[in-house]
Amino acid sequence: MAAKHAKPNFSQSQVSEMVKRLFKLTPSEIRSLPSYDDQNFYMAPVEGGEYVLKIMNSEDSKNPNLVEVQTYAMSFLHQNGLPAQTALPTASGQLMSLEEIDCGYGCQKYLVRLLTYLPGTTISKVPLTPQLLYETGKTAARMDKILQEMEHPHLNLLQREKFIWSLSNLTLLEAYIYVLDGDPLQEIVKSVIHQYKTSVVPKRPDFRKCINHGDFNDLNVLVQPDESDGYRISGILDFGDMNSGYYIHELAINIMYMMTEHPNPIEVGGPVLAGWESILPLKEAEKECLYVLVLSRFCQSLVLARYSVTLHPENAEYLMISSKRGISIFHQLFELGREQVEKVWFQSAAQFSDRK
Repeated sequence: MAAKHAKPNFSQSQVSEMVKRLFKLTPSEIRSLPSYDDQNFYMAPVEGGEYVLKIMNSEDSKNPNLVEVQTYAMSFLHQNGLPAQTALPTASGQLMSLEEIDCGYGCQKYLVRLLTYLPGTTISKVPLTPQLLYETGKTAARMDKILQEMEHPHLNLLQREKFIWSLSNLTLLEAYIYVLDGDPLQEIVKSVIHQYKTSVVPKRPDFRKCINHGDFNDLNVLVQPDESDGYRISGILDFGDMNSGYYIHELAINIMYMMTEHPNPIEVGGPVLAGWESILPLKEAEKECLYVLVLSRFCQSLVLARYSVTLHPENAEYLMISSKRGISIFHQLFELGREQVEKVWFQSAAQFSDRK
């Protein structure tokens, strides 16, 4: 999460000038795109093609080597058949440029990249059929399996021991729980953190390690219509939360965010799980922790959204997207309990796989 004045605030004229100077392209259309911590622009140049100009917040811009790993990972996935963006080199051959500019908070440095534009609409805008949910699970598992083969001199930077969004670091959330003071939600969050400490942490040595995308959510997955009146995945966006984690973390994150977009959220887990296991069958220890890890991601999303609103009240509507429906789903998931939820998930996953 970026600090108070870390989010860039470039004007369209500044963006236009920068694109001309860095990439020798002449924008014919520029429009702003939503973003959590960064600033994104759709850009169509006179010369042809479509791009996304990504201007990173000044905090993350202090870690160019980490951003280099993320950019390389996107390219690596693209080379291996997954629909990820790739970065267009600057006129001097660099995949990113560090730009110093005053956005109203004094001169700060921002990393800038021009990424290929991927067609499609976010998965949040289409009906989440069982088949499409299956595809999200399958794609997430393929992605992590491919990332595990990746080599890069700065790969160790993905350890990110203090990264608040890593599911390995749920206990860091305890420093932020005060934002729920007076809200009944606070006790449930504390209970989930306790379950995490007692039931997940002891089993972690049995989890399989990997590199996580870390934010495989409903706004970071693009889809396009397919030949059978359904949808296929056409894009995977935003690698800013990449971290060294575990396969089971990616699955939990995938399930949690798809639940926030479904009319019957509990039903989501089965098809996603079936898709995941078509590539990476779970180990017993991983299965036993899935429910608590999904709850854990809800905790991160709800608490950190509330905290971010205190930093960026002007961005409250975007920041609270997952929160609005998330709170009632989180309550429902918690009250049903692990045994009942797992029964739904694992039975429907088995039935779905049998039909394949």
